[in-house]
Amino acid sequence: MTADNPASSNRQRWGMVLKRAEQNLLRAKSAVLKPVGLTLAQYVALSELKSQPGITGATLARACLVTPQAMMVVLNAMHDQGFVERRPNPRHANVLELHPTDVGCEALHAARQLVEPFERRLDDALPPTDAAVLNELLTRIIDHTEPT
Repeated sequence: MTADNPASSNRQRWGMVLKRAEQNLLRAKSAVLKPVGLTLAQYVALSELKSQPGITGATLARACLVTPQAMMVVLNAMHDQGFVERRPNPRHANVLELHPTDVGCEALHAARQLVEPFERRLDDALPPTDAAVLNELLTRIIDHTEPT
């Protein structure tokens, strides 16, 4: 397909719309979290740690869809802020488990109070049938773009 082909042009446009939607979502969610003092990456990581206390940094990175190196930067900042603690695994001395601290749990709770109304507004933007179709279409894109 050439650049003059309308089908090619449509693909570029919906790809750009998808990217803009992602960027707007991330920017808006980051703004919602700012009063709590959490970044979006920290919010996602704390949410995962709350639901899976004791996981490793590598497991947390996979759950948050980032590289282990990127997660280490997030974890170091959260550790410095007192949001997480690292504990040795009782069976494997070289493995560190991650746990949210009381301060981290309080920050997560405060963040959820701000994020939940924001997410409800997003849910209200589409009727349930449209939301289901969008979910199906995005899932297809994910399935067809996953590395093999």
